[in-house]
Amino acid sequence: MTFFGQCLFTYLGILCLTGFALCGLDKWKAQHSRWRVPERVLFGVSFLGGGLGFFIGMRLFRHKTRHLSFNILIPLSIALWAAILVVLQLKWSLILA
Repeated sequence: MTFFGQCLFTYLGILCLTGFALCGLDKWKAQHSRWRVPERVLFGVSFLGGGLGFFIGMRLFRHKTRHLSFNILIPLSIALWAAILVVLQLKWSLILA
């Protein structure tokens, strides 16, 4: 794996953990009538690369699963990043050498 690939997967790993943690935190805040994490933050983290972690958190914590916007946009963010990774690999071989 190239240095760029290592950095990219580290970045995506950190954002996936962040997305997962934010999903759990927002669920906890919802249950305890606290100030919630804004949806734009949840979507922002997902589209910056944390969609997979957030999606796993959605299913594990059963949070935001009834919201159509989350059921469409979170998988879309995952697909977007999958396409980015495929293009980076096929076009420029930047991930695996």
